[in-house]
Amino acid sequence: MADQGFPGQHTTTTTMTATSTSVQPELRYDPLYLRTLPGMLKVAQIALNFLGFLSIAISGNAGYSQASFFDSISGFAFWFSGFLLAFYLFHVIEKFYKIPWLKIELGFCALWTVFYLIASTMVAGLTSYSAALGVAAFFGFCAMVVYGYDAWLKYQGVMSGQLAQGERHVSKTTSTVTSPAY
Repeated sequence: MADQGFPGQHTTTTTMTATSTSVQPELRYDPLYLRTLPGMLKVAQIALNFLGFLSIAISGNAGYSQASFFDSISGFAFWFSGFLLAFYLFHVIEKFYKIPWLKIELGFCALWTVFYLIASTMVAGLTSYSAALGVAAFFGFCAMVVYGYDAWLKYQGVMSGQLAQGERHVSKTTSTVTSPAY
């Protein structure tokens, strides 16, 4: 009679993970980044930030607190996204690959998605004062969508262990040993 405490067979699984990172630490200009999806998203973000800021400025109602908040959000986002675009174009991100760039960008994009939702909604309430405020709200909502999509892409990259720029190869080897029942 078989002992009740022991299974009919024993299985041992060994998993080995090897990770290799390949980066080129020299600074160089790479205009091909603009043709990638992250590059196009950054260009769209910069354009929408600028157009939203400009719409508030020409509306003549920039003194309202809602418009001022929108200007602050779009101005900061314009410069931050512009610096990130320059860093990617010149491979500064790749040179300093140990900095968690994807997590920084994920936090920024997620936060600015929420900020643009709030700011655009507030400015949309002022459209009775100027049509330019309605245009600013439209650009703000578009920027919110672009930042939200970029945050989603950054989240997927963080979860899969990707680098912001450069390549990381992860290979897993799994071996299973099963001993027969006696």
